[in-house]
Amino acid sequence: MQLRDYRPADAAVLCGWITNETTLYEWSADRYGTYPLTPAAIEANYAPLRGSRRFLPLTAVEENGDVLGHILIRYPNEDDDRTVRFGFVIVDPAQRGRGLGSTMLRLAVTYARDVLHAEYIGLGVFEQNTAARRCYEAVGFAETGREAYPLPVGVWTCIEMGLSL
Repeated sequence: MQLRDYRPADAAVLCGWITNETTLYEWSADRYGTYPLTPAAIEANYAPLRGSRRFLPLTAVEENGDVLGHILIRYPNEDDDRTVRFGFVIVDPAQRGRGLGSTMLRLAVTYARDVLHAEYIGLGVFEQNTAARRCYEAVGFAETGREAYPLPVGVWTCIEMGLSL
């Protein structure tokens, strides 16, 4: 597996993995709002930010180019180059259970440390998304707090997690 820059064509693949409203909100919180997710919606969200050195959407691919996953790295604070945040983390549902999520996260952690020179990575995961939480914990992330997060489908608990590099 390797990480490469996200390409607009990847949006259709990601949309194919978001097969219900719960998965949409677990993946993107309230950033898109309505199901079904469309490639145009992803592009509308990413286009104004792409090219910024503070917004880095990445796609995990196999050697043959098949898309395996997606992760977004961004700087949450304009005046802080030492802290990054992971988001929009997803692995092809047909490929889950093979350790690909952990591999993708480790690659992203290495990138954040070695290329971006980050010292801390934060992320949020909804409480009911236990598989994702276990994956983050396996890579070294630890809970740093909890927050009620209102969504169109109700109020969910978001677990904040962090990793010091």
